[in-house]
Amino acid sequence: MKQIDSVSGRELKEMFTTATSWLEKSSSDIDALNVFPVPDGDTGTNMLLTMNSALEEAYRETDPGVATVAQAMARGALMGARGNSGVILSQIWRGLAQGLQEKQSFNGSDLADVLQQASVMAYKGLSNPVEGTILTVMREASAAGQAQVDGGNSDLIAVMEAVVSAAGESVANTPALLPVLKQAGVVDAGGQGLYTILEGALRYLRGEAEQMQFRKPQMIASNIPQPGRFSQMKVMTVKDEVPYGYCTEFMLKGDKLSLDKVETKLHKKGQSLIVVGDENTVRVHIHTLDPGNIISYATSLGTVHQVSVRNMDEQHQDFLEMQKERLPEVDIATIAVVSGSGLAEVFTSLGVTAIVPGGQTMNPSTKDLLQAVKKVASDKVIILPNNKNVVLTAEQVQSLTEKSIEVVPTQTIPQGVAALLAFDYEADFTTNARLMKEATSRVKTIEITKAIRSAQLNGLKIKKNQTIGLLDGEILAAGDNTSAILNKMLAKLDLKKMGIITIYYGVDTKPADTEQISASIRKQHPQLQVEVVRGGQPHYSYIVSIE
Repeated sequence: MKQIDSVSGRELKEMFTTATSWLEKSSSDIDALNVFPVPDGDTGTNMLLTMNSALEEAYRETDPGVATVAQAMARGALMGARGNSGVILSQIWRGLAQGLQEKQSFNGSDLADVLQQASVMAYKGLSNPVEGTILTVMREASAAGQAQVDGGNSDLIAVMEAVVSAAGESVANTPALLPVLKQAGVVDAGGQGLYTILEGALRYLRGEAEQMQFRKPQMIASNIPQPGRFSQMKVMTVKDEVPYGYCTEFMLKGDKLSLDKVETKLHKKGQSLIVVGDENTVRVHIHTLDPGNIISYATSLGTVHQVSVRNMDEQHQDFLEMQKERLPEVDIATIAVVSGSGLAEVFTSLGVTAIVPGGQTMNPSTKDLLQAVKKVASDKVIILPNNKNVVLTAEQVQSLTEKSIEVVPTQTIPQGVAALLAFDYEADFTTNARLMKEATSRVKTIEITKAIRSAQLNGLKIKKNQTIGLLDGEILAAGDNTSAILNKMLAKLDLKKMGIITIYYGVDTKPADTEQISASIRKQHPQLQVEVVRGGQPHYSYIVSIE
């Protein structure tokens, strides 16, 4: 296999023709990474169309120099940019073209340098750059290429191998930087697309173009461990619906256009704003509720071309319908009301199909629960309210849907956990509802929180902001020492008959304090298995399950 040590203008075209073909093989897989409700999410397709436009412009260029070809590709990418990912990709090409000015060819050292310029240009294109996206992948990949050169190895292929390896690692790490990716269990689609392009370019440099015809690109997996034995299931989190508005894109042509002025003018008129280009041609991408106002402003500056206005609320509904098909087929779906990231992870690990955020002080509505029921891919649904104030709301859902609904009236988080543990994948709908209801009676729940007002109750004089302890919803202790209150609550139970205590600590509770409490319990009750879990729940310092 012939390997390439430096790249001419002709080879630059061929290299990215190969890379674009490589991207095309996985564009639908990249589109499918958008498994959380974000409209404007055809990332693989958008990047492919942007690269095709860049190549079309490049092949019109007859000058063989790398500088001229790169400029043509940057121009073509800008003209054909689609979506956020396409516009960012056009910025990467703009940076590459600037770095390759006046060059007839480039080597490994040049490549490391221009990739860093491309990264800087990509960040400049966004008013609010977000880490855990294609931007991060570009930055970390370019830094790895530069480190290779700084370490004394400026061989073109060695530099590109370092770039691709770092890009893959960066893609795998995107869920650690962007919570919505972690929640969905996927990597960033734009980062995956960039990795695929870079890998295709590397394979061309290695002389592997022919072998690529019979292979498919690698899809990077998240390096964040997925929770529990049911981690293959995509758990949905249902939130209140908000209007997305219109994804508005256009090309503005004029004289002496100011990118800064355009960006400043449009900054408060929408979200996901990207303004890139030069003083003669500007590409704008924005999500707005009033596209007419945006277009009107643009026409005051010059002529508008390639206008695209898409209703993202309709796209979102289409997306939800598509996700129903992608969700795993389940005979019986389970929906739980949960507040706190740690508790959400617990329920995810136990195989819950969907989570509706809510709990104390933030009870979900019947509509919230109905939306969740509609979205799960099953006609038989079991709802776990996990709060006494949500039970009645959950019971209203049956009258609003043709699906079969069973409400297991869990009033606490530990009851919800016990119910899920009792779920039998081989049992039928009615049997499972019965088993789960029976399981809730076998667990005791202690909750430690603060009194929001003074009161006299159950013989207790409770002061505002005092720590109070509840056993299965009944207030039985009050005082100023959280640990002492928890111990008082435990003393009300016959722990000799119990086997496991699980302590879920809240969002404002220090892990060190929780460890001290758990150590004390282990010392006093060595026969018990004591587990500590980060619940992340608001309002409650501790939720304790005893069974």
